[in-house]
Amino acid sequence: MTTADPKGGVAPQSTRVSNLAHLVTRASRRLGDRPALVWGEGTWSWRDLDARIDAMAGCLKGRFGVEKGDRILVQSQNCNQMFEAMFACFRLGAVYVPTNFRQTPDEVAYLLEASGARGLICNASFPEHASACQKSASRPDFTISIGAADFGEDYDTLVDAHLCETMPNATVDRDDPCWFFFTSGTTGRPKAAVLTHGQMAFVAVNHLNDLMPGTGPADASLVVAPLSHGAGVHQLTQVAAGATTVLLPSERFDIAEAWGLVERYRISNMFTVPTIVKRLVEHPAVDDFDHSSLRYVIYAGAPMYRADQKRALEKLGPVLVQYFGLGEVTGNITVFPPAEHSLDDGEARVGTCGFERTGMEIAIQDDDGNALEPGATGEICVTGPAVFAGYYDNPEANRKAFRKGWFRTGDLGHVDEAGYLYITGRASDMYISGGSNIYPREIEEKILAHPKISEAAVVGVPDPSWGEVGIAVLVAAPGETVSEAEIGAFLAEKVSRYKLPKRFVFFDEMPKSAYGKITKKMVREALEERGLLAGETAA
Repeated sequence: MTTADPKGGVAPQSTRVSNLAHLVTRASRRLGDRPALVWGEGTWSWRDLDARIDAMAGCLKGRFGVEKGDRILVQSQNCNQMFEAMFACFRLGAVYVPTNFRQTPDEVAYLLEASGARGLICNASFPEHASACQKSASRPDFTISIGAADFGEDYDTLVDAHLCETMPNATVDRDDPCWFFFTSGTTGRPKAAVLTHGQMAFVAVNHLNDLMPGTGPADASLVVAPLSHGAGVHQLTQVAAGATTVLLPSERFDIAEAWGLVERYRISNMFTVPTIVKRLVEHPAVDDFDHSSLRYVIYAGAPMYRADQKRALEKLGPVLVQYFGLGEVTGNITVFPPAEHSLDDGEARVGTCGFERTGMEIAIQDDDGNALEPGATGEICVTGPAVFAGYYDNPEANRKAFRKGWFRTGDLGHVDEAGYLYITGRASDMYISGGSNIYPREIEEKILAHPKISEAAVVGVPDPSWGEVGIAVLVAAPGETVSEAEIGAFLAEKVSRYKLPKRFVFFDEMPKSAYGKITKKMVREALEERGLLAGETAA
């Protein structure tokens, strides 16, 4: 809708949007005493949740003077208080800044400084992190502890003191920031991607439409990943749908316990990463509990290897949903729905991460930003309402990230004639051996077809003869023994000779990030720690 201005032109429409905290307000009015959140033996209704969010928002504003636009750093493992803190920040128009709770105290202190956070909400389990923040140059104005601690004021005591208060949802515009989503920092210091109220409203609607259609108050979602990142976006979507969120009782990932919760609460969806899906379906407990309520097992963060995909389909049925998307695009680039996951290799589009999400557009571009034809490999670029506003206080990173209106993901891939995307790998993962581009994912897929291999990661390392060569890091399947020679012979007829890794090394366990992802940076660091890179560079 537009309005006429006094000069006879047309004034632009206001950019005001609904505050994301209104999702809780709406659910409280409509669903009242129905369960909103379950954690251990505790259950909070929508009315309870709304009241506690009001109380914390009232405390932040009245006691600590938090205003619209202020940043609040939250260092905690999953708990009801962390879930509430997100919406309390939204309600005030403040900015929620969650950390990866497995980061070191110094790393968290850096995030405090980088975000310019005014306040710190820190779980009592992390006194060293609170101390590092309080000693930093950007010392927070106030600290709130989740649980009894020697630092800060107790979260629940503050909530109880303010439970009689009601707080209106702050007026916000489409581009007002609501969340600083820190990148994983695989190529340097983490950067704060600025997510906004308008962007996240689109993402919530898009998730419901493209990833889990039909989700509503009768559904329940199990959280098996930290709420600080993708799982937090997923749970925001559950709030939008009025669905119940169920947290694991502790930060320890007990697979049998997780399947028990699926049965007990008739879980219909969960968000996770391929390595966690793999663990869930390979554990004996998958056969001990009823998981027939599952409709959507959503995985992201990395493509799932075909062998793992098939095992999951055999155990769980047609419930897998894949999406591709970075934190900067809040997971909102492609979708590969249940109906297109097939056990039949002849029918399946093996290796794809799906097609463009509703309202989003992909372009495969060369180094100059020119669009490439289907089948040609280039950088995956994206545009649409789910793209973030930019990195906070980082003009250089923004200059590199955007080009001609497109966000540059840093991932390499190609699309087929039907528009399905195939990811080759990170641009930084590719290596050049003897003048040829080598894409590790292609080799990893072939290795994982071997029945004795559970996990694989290929990295490029310097070589005096070829420029770079590959080292394959492998984890054998439980109870299996396999040799380098056996894997080399297996690959000989499947991979061109120039693509074959120079060495195969075996680890008991693959290094993974806090989110369960295998990252090439960590694999390379593990090789270096074991002294396995020195021989290559000197060879």
